Amino acid sequence: MKRPLVIGSLAAVAIAIWALSSSLFTVSEATQALIVRLGKPIDVIVEPGLQTKLPFIDSVTAFDTRLLLLEPPAEQVILGDQKRLEVQTYTRYRIADALRFYQAVHTVEQARAQLEQIVSSVLRRELGQVGLPALTSSERVAVVARIEKEVAERARPLGVDIAEVRIHRADLPAETSQAIYDRMKSERQREAKELRAQGYEWAQQIQARADAERTVMLSEAERDSKIARGAGDAEASQILAEAYGKDPQFFKLYRSLQTYRQALAASAPTLILSPRSEFLKVFEAGPSPQPRSAPLVSDDPTGPLAADR
Repeated sequence: MKRPLVIGSLAAVAIAIWALSSSLFTVSEATQALIVRLGKPIDVIVEPGLQTKLPFIDSVTAFDTRLLLLEPPAEQVILGDQKRLEVQTYTRYRIADALRFYQAVHTVEQARAQLEQIVSSVLRRELGQVGLPALTSSERVAVVARIEKEVAERARPLGVDIAEVRIHRADLPAETSQAIYDRMKSERQREAKELRAQGYEWAQQIQARADAERTVMLSEAERDSKIARGAGDAEASQILAEAYGKDPQFFKLYRSLQTYRQALAASAPTLILSPRSEFLKVFEAGPSPQPRSAPLVSDDPTGPLAADR
């Protein structure tokens, strides 16, 4: 009789210990505890420490009160100027009211899904009203502030406080970036062709101008040379005429000597002529003497005719 009594006592103690442990729970500084009794929330405990509940019929759900991060994948958004952007946002939020949060979404996973939808719809509507230049200028701050304000208002019924909403990344889609790159490349090639054509045109103009100036300079130089040559020939003819008028016999002798020099210099080593040739008449008889009123040769040993003595 004593053994069954002992076993029963031990079982009762074990059940009491299990019931006591089931009725106790702790709340940390970073969480809120929601007590649900038979599926109905009855109390929210925010004070940290050891707390009690009814065993078997009460359940406790803890919610983190620290800042949580929501970072959905990038999505394509059409701007007000019909440009397409790949936009990725991040949102920092906290669970402010555990009871309302439980009644609205029950779990954190469902809350994240609804917050993603809220942020996406607000983002698309706000960015659909502005152009691409607004996101690359100081106006971007105001756009992000409007997005954050509306997301906070729509998330408040979920028991969530929005700390911040920011645009993490905003890039052009890959196909759009490639199209823009190709357009920029073709534009630069077109500008390069225009510059080359303009440079070639300038080169042709400069070359034509230089050729014209060269032609003018050559014609002027040739004209001046012909004028100078004509003047020299006229002066030489005048000098020869004056010399011939002073002494025709000496002039004839001088011309004969020039003829000999040119003929003999251009001939072969041997020149065969008849002794009675007119060409050798001066060598045979010399110039015929003739009275002169003035000497043919200057007494100055350095004069212009000193070499002909």
